[in-house]
Amino acid sequence: MENVQLTESNSKKVKKNSRDFLFTKRKFLTFSITQQHKKCSELLREIYLNSSQKLLNHYNEIQQWMGGNLIDSFHSEVISNAYHKHLKLSKRRNTEHNLLPKVRQNDRAKPSCKPLPIATYLDSLRSAHNIGSILRTVEAFGLGEVYFSLQTPFCDHPQVIKTSMGTSQHVKCFKVENIADLPKPLIVMETCEQSIPLHEFQFPDKFTLAIGNEEYGCSKELLLEADTILEIPLRGRKNSLNVANAFAIAAAEIVNQKDKTDKEAHGQQLRR
Repeated sequence: MENVQLTESNSKKVKKNSRDFLFTKRKFLTFSITQQHKKCSELLREIYLNSSQKLLNHYNEIQQWMGGNLIDSFHSEVISNAYHKHLKLSKRRNTEHNLLPKVRQNDRAKPSCKPLPIATYLDSLRSAHNIGSILRTVEAFGLGEVYFSLQTPFCDHPQVIKTSMGTSQHVKCFKVENIADLPKPLIVMETCEQSIPLHEFQFPDKFTLAIGNEEYGCSKELLLEADTILEIPLRGRKNSLNVANAFAIAAAEIVNQKDKTDKEAHGQQLRR
C-alpha cells in the first residue's frame, strides 16, 4: 500500500501580492467585458479575505470606470453579493470552490473527536469530482482512512483536491492492490437481491465500507469478498443515487448509530 497525505507545503497555493490586483484605467479597459468582471471578482475575494481599504478604494475606482455600483463597507453580505454578480457576468461556473471561504464555512481549527476506526474503499471510481466529495464527507463525519483501487484517481489529483475543499490533506489515503488487504469486515454498498436495507443493519465498531463505479457498480471481485451487502431503499423511479450522495447517506447513518450507542452506554454507566 502507498500512503500519501497532502500538506500545505505541497498544495502549491500561492498568495498573490496586492499589486497583482491594481490596474491603470488604460490597462483595465483593454480587457474584454468578461475579463473585467473576472478581475473584479478576484479583487473582491482578496478584499474579503484581507479587509484591505486600499483594494476596496481601487475596486470602487474600477466601478466608476465600468459604470457599476460602489461598495462603502466590508460587510460580508454586500461583498458576497457583488462578488457573485461579477462571477456570473464573467461567465465562470458558480461551483462551490468559487465561494468565498468565510461565507461558505465556519470550520473548526481541530476536529471535535478522533477519527472513527472505519475505513472506506473506492472501487474503480472514475469521477475525481465524486472522489473529492467523498473525501470531504469522510473528514466531516470523522471517519477513518480511505483506500483507493489502482484505477481510482488518487487524493493528489488536482480535481480531487479542489472538490474536497481542502479536506484531502486531512484524510489518510492509501492505494491498495489486493481487496483482501482491506480491514474486515468488508461491507459493500450495492443494489442486488442479497442487499440489506441500510437502516435495518447494525454497523460493527470497526469495518470497511466499500462503494463502486458510477456506471457498473461494484466489481465481482469485491462482491465475492463482501461480508455484508447494503442498499439504500428508494421510492422513486430511479434505482440508484449518485455515488457521493449515497456515501454521504451511509456515513450519516453510521455516525448516528455510533452516537446513539455511545449515549446508551453512557446512560447505563450513570445508572450503575
